[in-house]
Amino acid sequence: VMRLTKPTLFTNIPVTCEERDLPGNLFNQLMKDDPSTVKGAETLMLGEMLTLPQNFGNIFLGETFSSYISVHNDSSQVVKDILVKADLQTSSQRLNLSASSAAVSELKPDCCIDDVIHHEVKEIGTHILVCAVSYTTQTGEKMYFRKFFKFQVLKPLDVKTKFYNAETDEVFLEAQIQNITTSPMFMEKVSLEPSMMYNVAELNTVDTAGESESTFGSRTYLQPMDTRQYLYCLKPKQEFAEKAGVIKGVTVIGKLDIVWKTNLGERGRLQTSQLQRMAPGYGDVRLSLETIPDTVNLEEPFDITCKITNCSERTMDLVLEMCNTNSIHWCGVSGRQLGKLHPSSSLHLALTLLSSVQGLQSVSGLRLTDTFLKRTYEYDDIAQVCVVSSEVKQ
Repeated sequence: VMRLTKPTLFTNIPVTCEERDLPGNLFNQLMKDDPSTVKGAETLMLGEMLTLPQNFGNIFLGETFSSYISVHNDSSQVVKDILVKADLQTSSQRLNLSASSAAVSELKPDCCIDDVIHHEVKEIGTHILVCAVSYTTQTGEKMYFRKFFKFQVLKPLDVKTKFYNAETDEVFLEAQIQNITTSPMFMEKVSLEPSMMYNVAELNTVDTAGESESTFGSRTYLQPMDTRQYLYCLKPKQEFAEKAGVIKGVTVIGKLDIVWKTNLGERGRLQTSQLQRMAPGYGDVRLSLETIPDTVNLEEPFDITCKITNCSERTMDLVLEMCNTNSIHWCGVSGRQLGKLHPSSSLHLALTLLSSVQGLQSVSGLRLTDTFLKRTYEYDDIAQVCVVSSEVKQ
């Protein structure tokens, strides 16, 4: 049994000296004549030749394990009904990797049966390749033997995730991916497959002259122990966004799909399990801002639009109260009835207010009272607005 891996580039160890030393220009001339060195860069330990692997090497999760199996008849007799079976034993399962389960009718002396097996490694830890051979001698005796080849599967990447739940039901996901191998990786693809309730937008590219360019540049290599952050924005689909109680309890976001290449194009792929977030708690009544201006004039009225959603399982009869603060003054009637609001339903409310103080001011002072339970919900610091003098704005 021999593992099939890609070759590596040969690297030379340069030996140099100054021209006034005893060897003179001898070492430099030998390196220039060496066919394995790169012309013009003989002292940089770069090679143009390939060398075959001298050991088993490392096998990482997500890569494809390939092995060459050869059964050779060392005797002087013809054997019959040869059956070669290759299984891969892991900590949780046993997989049959043999290309064919049919027996070979006979094997002459000094002849062999060759087979190449491939398997995409999906588990970390100890793996045992079990090769079993059964055959029949000329005397009709049944013979059988096995050989075991043990190897370890290592973890190539360390993936960490962070979630941010926005007020608009959007979810921002930051994925930190670290290369924990000993060689650089070419990150071919890092994408997020969202769950059925979300649409995803990748925030890892910028538009330059009408073309989308990666924020990491044209060469997306990840050096050993380096970490890279990927950002995604998930928005609920329209049919689910209209149902207030559905998105509120959704914890499954999706899964990351990572594809990379190493050395001479060896491909690896990892897919994480379903990513879970902590579901935001909105309470019985949720108030969110639909529209608000960024900048307003001092002591001039401006309009905002609020969305009030009943997140409970009962009907509410709401009353709106508007309380002025030191800088924010509400325009309109406080204490007005909003009517009944059924479970998972919403209503939009247009409000007018003005600010008497310049600077970045916080919109506060809204109160919602449920007349059924005599319970009041307070909403402060729901948004910020920049207040400037009318002369400055002009």
